[in-house]
Amino acid sequence: MSLKKYTSEFKYNFQLAIPVMIGHLGHVLVGLADNIMVGRLGAAPLAAVSLGNSFVFIAFSLGIGFSMAITPLIAEADGEKDSDKGRRLFQHGLILCSLLGISMFVLLVLANPLMEYMDQPPEVVELARPYLNIVALSMIPLMIFQAYKQFADGMSNTKYGMNATLMANVVNVVLNFFLIYGFWIFPRLELVGAAYGTLFARFAMVFFMIIILNSRSKFQPYFNWLKLKEISNELFKKIINLGFPTAMQMLFEVGVFTAAIWLAGTMGTIDQAANQIALNLSSMTFMIAVGLGVTATIRVGNQKGLRNFTELRRVSISIFLQVFIIEMVFALLFITFKNVLPEIYIDNESVVHTAASLLLIAGLFQLSDGVQVVVLGALRGLQDVRIPTYITFIAYWIVGFPICYILGKELGLGSQGIWVGLLAGLTVSAVLLLLRFNYLTNKLIENN
Repeated sequence: MSLKKYTSEFKYNFQLAIPVMIGHLGHVLVGLADNIMVGRLGAAPLAAVSLGNSFVFIAFSLGIGFSMAITPLIAEADGEKDSDKGRRLFQHGLILCSLLGISMFVLLVLANPLMEYMDQPPEVVELARPYLNIVALSMIPLMIFQAYKQFADGMSNTKYGMNATLMANVVNVVLNFFLIYGFWIFPRLELVGAAYGTLFARFAMVFFMIIILNSRSKFQPYFNWLKLKEISNELFKKIINLGFPTAMQMLFEVGVFTAAIWLAGTMGTIDQAANQIALNLSSMTFMIAVGLGVTATIRVGNQKGLRNFTELRRVSISIFLQVFIIEMVFALLFITFKNVLPEIYIDNESVVHTAASLLLIAGLFQLSDGVQVVVLGALRGLQDVRIPTYITFIAYWIVGFPICYILGKELGLGSQGIWVGLLAGLTVSAVLLLLRFNYLTNKLIENN
């Protein structure tokens, strides 16, 4: 019966999480479509996508992390049944996300020349630079979309972001096919064509999301737009105080994976292409855990609004247990099909062999990766973000990356050594975050 009080929540957790999983997976599927189609052009173009996207991953992590601040604030307001508070929070969040999207576009364009100084293969840099400039522009519609999506998620309506993302993915795949290979009347643009496909798909994603939400009467009160006198520095500050540390948490994690891409690039095109395959596959399973992480944020935020801390802890543990079981299945799949999965991307024996060795390690860290992201989601629902930010920095940059560098570069283990370091960082993060959650929830229950 003790176990059943947690497993009884699995069905509702999934109802909230599955649309988020599919929606977040949609972002990765855009990359998957690019990788598979570009991979048919050869190892150098695939490595160029990896290098270009390594810059985008940094901006993406900052933007997604910052926008996640909207979800617990909206969930708490929803738990309090205060729609006007929710309206003001959403619209202040939308303004901040839009400004952040413009800023990230500018920074990515300015950062483009850094590729020349990163000790990457020259043919890869030449292909990656125009690709990055185009994809950088897509950060603006992406961040506008995120504001709408995180608002809907906070209202426990997670399917709308999924629907918009899936429709945009169709646009992306079709445009990729036409523009990469030059089908019908379209020119053959190769990597540049993949970049344009991503750009237009993200503009379509915003358009679809706005249409979907405006068609639902439930959301109409939230679209009574702010008057000038309603703009509040206090609300901007509240979102920034929650969003900035959350963005840093995402940055520290994605940053260490980006550093791994750059480090693999110094070892040659084969290692970099193999690293991209393993990273793309791991990203897809990670998005499953992200879905449950968002579920944890929503449900914890609701219970925080109700001040029911015993129920908050029970619901959270049910999500932790659920993600552990799911990630165990993914770990077994990665290990079992390590030689088959890389062949989806590329027909190159050296790349496939190296990627297979990475998937063995990637399989092992599925458990740590899944647990750490859902615990972060639960802590975000509690609006506890400062200490978790320190934890993620220590785990990834004091523990994880030094191991990546020493094993991969100094001891000559190559990309396999890099991924052992990633495994170490994720495991330390999962353990420390669990300890933090346990401490906070016990304290809340005692003091209530």
